[in-house]
Amino acid sequence: MKTHHDSERIQNHIATHHLDQMFSSVAALNLHFRTYDANETILSEGEMLDGIYIQVEGQSRVSSSLETGKSLLLRFCHPVSIFGDIELIQNVAVQSRVEAIRPCSFIFVPIREVRQHLMGDPLFLNELLRHMAYKLQTCTAASRVNLLSSVEERFASYLLSTGLPKDFGKELHTTHTAEIAAIVGTSSRHINRLVHKLECRGIIAKNKNGIDILDWDELDRISNGVRYD
Repeated sequence: MKTHHDSERIQNHIATHHLDQMFSSVAALNLHFRTYDANETILSEGEMLDGIYIQVEGQSRVSSSLETGKSLLLRFCHPVSIFGDIELIQNVAVQSRVEAIRPCSFIFVPIREVRQHLMGDPLFLNELLRHMAYKLQTCTAASRVNLLSSVEERFASYLLSTGLPKDFGKELHTTHTAEIAAIVGTSSRHINRLVHKLECRGIIAKNKNGIDILDWDELDRISNGVRYD
């Protein structure tokens, strides 16, 4: 993680994403700009919240750990997403793990600034409410996916949600099937069988750096409309 005090870059993102509509007085805030590399952890479960994170670039993944040691995939996030809202309102430790799938950038509001300037700001609180309602919706969808969808559908959905059609060769920068299996909710052996099956059908290709998606339309058909985002 790198922290930048780049006011011009912050102002550009505020203008691009209309973030000035989120605060009554954005000029009164001491905002930071944070960047994370791909696969870097942004927030870890159990740590104390240090501020509000507003994602303005990249793609991140939110998951929740189970007592078995496995992870439950909740959603993929894109700009503009907010992290820390639930913890702020409930005054609890971080509830979910957030990781960068691709290089990510955030406008960061330190917790002291939040408590001093934003807890009485109706625009900010309304935006938090909107994002929390969306998270409730996606958590409900994720529960339905994990309970009712087949492993093949979940794996196809994971590949689709992680990658973008224009980024061939950059969909999954991991060869660790155990990591994918834990997130999708199955065994490494099952993931290996699915990878082999999809390779034989010419839908994906596995290399030493990860997995390339070759046939997006067929992968979309296999997913049966299931999405984590």
